Amino acid sequence: MKNFKRFNIILLAIVLSLSLFGCGTNNSENTSVDSTDTPDKDKQQAQEEIYDVVVIGGGGAGLSAAIELKGAGANVVVLEKMSFLGGNTLISGGELNAPDTWIQEKLGIEDSIDQYKEDTLKGGDYKADEDLVTVLANNARNAMEWLRDEVNVSFKEDYLMQFGGHSVPRAAYPKGGSGNELIGKLVDKAEELNIPIKTRVKAEEILADDNGKVNKVVAVDEDGNEIVFKANKGVILATGGFGSNVEMRKQYNAEYDERYMSTDQPGTTGDGIIMAEELGAALVGMESIQTYPACSPETGVLSYVADTRFDGAVLVNKEGNRFVEELDRRDVISKAILDQTDAVGYLVWDTTIKEKSHMDNYMQEFEQLVKQGTLIKADKLEEAAEYFDINVEELKETIGKYNEYAVNGKDEDFNRRGEIVGLTKAPYYIQKVAPSVHHTMGGLKIDTQARVINNEGNPIPGLFAAGEVAGGIHGANRLGGNAITDIVVFGRIAAENVLK
Repeated sequence: MKNFKRFNIILLAIVLSLSLFGCGTNNSENTSVDSTDTPDKDKQQAQEEIYDVVVIGGGGAGLSAAIELKGAGANVVVLEKMSFLGGNTLISGGELNAPDTWIQEKLGIEDSIDQYKEDTLKGGDYKADEDLVTVLANNARNAMEWLRDEVNVSFKEDYLMQFGGHSVPRAAYPKGGSGNELIGKLVDKAEELNIPIKTRVKAEEILADDNGKVNKVVAVDEDGNEIVFKANKGVILATGGFGSNVEMRKQYNAEYDERYMSTDQPGTTGDGIIMAEELGAALVGMESIQTYPACSPETGVLSYVADTRFDGAVLVNKEGNRFVEELDRRDVISKAILDQTDAVGYLVWDTTIKEKSHMDNYMQEFEQLVKQGTLIKADKLEEAAEYFDINVEELKETIGKYNEYAVNGKDEDFNRRGEIVGLTKAPYYIQKVAPSVHHTMGGLKIDTQARVINNEGNPIPGLFAAGEVAGGIHGANRLGGNAITDIVVFGRIAAENVLK
């Protein structure tokens, strides 16, 4: 991760949360009230709290929704089962895509809503709900400006990332290059607005009244006490996907079994999907599970040092040959890596690319990777190749040919997008990478108002969803940088419509 001091704190919080909640599974001993010792007293009643809206999930989508709700004058509470806020947003890079922004204007980059929409649809194999993608594209720039103006998120003003599958650079880069900036500022704003946020409180059931309108959430706190949260207006699910739930992954796509580690935080277990299913919610695209191509082969953790791929690093195999375009879609690169010897790839870069890639933000991760034995720095390319037993002669020929492409400005082998940068300045670096489960595109079926749709095709009154818990937005594959756009756009839309 880009900030290992913060990362270690997060890991501690995760361990504490897992010990408190048994890895997210139900525990009847902890959640039931034992009245056998007091037979002469009335059975203890669950505590009850009343709000306009209950938001389940304290990540980027949930916090965005809560802030929007409070700004509209609603009485809102956020429930988070983990001991920390942020969800997968916190451990993300925090970059978000938007077209036709002030940063693109400064950099002279031409873009449009239609171009962004087409990239997103194409990136998802045209399996996304086009109406949802249209909403995403139309509201992306406003979401980025809302983060800047209302939440005080700081973006790098002279730089944009171009993730794989995008036709132009359009991903705004937050201060520090991590989700810390987004989550930190969202939490600050929530505290400024006095929004009650209850961590270590796990939602276990969503209830509806006699007319079918969702109006309650039954939850359990860290001490096993049951709390009923009444929601006069409705409930917003922002609980994330199911990337850390191996059994659920296998249920919908047997390919993604125990062989795959996950980049996700352990709380990403599909709770919201399961609770909504009990109310008859329809699911969409559950078989579509994405891997991130550049992760640690030892731990499965996503590597931000490997963002050198976006700034010119070359991806080769054990034989020393390139085998895929480095800026292709995540799923394409992941599958290509799995087809190589030992199911791994090797990113190669030089000092010029290192200096371009904001490596100062990642030096603690860099040092961890060196200790782990998955990253080597060497004065000569041959020395770095020998460390990983990569075919030296083939690698030298590959890099030599690529350097010619850099001079000519065209990649004749894979037609690489973006700037082609020659690898000519020592020291050289090689990093061993492998794919890891990263995002689940499937989830609850929603409409353009973020209403959860049931199996009969009708909205479930009072139930809304935003973020990775919702399906249909990314189709078969999510493009990098679109998740943060998604959580802010649909988190705010859910907040707007739950109050109607």
